[in-house]
Amino acid sequence: MEEELEQANFYYALHRPQEVLGGERELTLFSMLLAGALIFTGMNWTTTFVGGSIWTVCWYFLKKMAKSDPIMSKVYITQLKYRPYYPAHSTPFAE
Repeated sequence: MEEELEQANFYYALHRPQEVLGGERELTLFSMLLAGALIFTGMNWTTTFVGGSIWTVCWYFLKKMAKSDPIMSKVYITQLKYRPYYPAHSTPFAE
């Protein structure tokens, strides 16, 4: 008599990445903060246009980045942290 494996439901809402407006949460909010600071410190139409343009471009690329990998910035920071441990060559005998 074969025993069947018990299946457990894995709810997507419990492991969904945190995103704001389709981009990574921290990067999107930081780009909004920088654009808002530029707009409110300049207080004229030129800086409003420049700040809005910068934020729109950042938001577009952050959405593309999050669609590719929702935690890409965290993976990149981890890769930078462990760079001294990664060998420069594939084997110790490589020249």
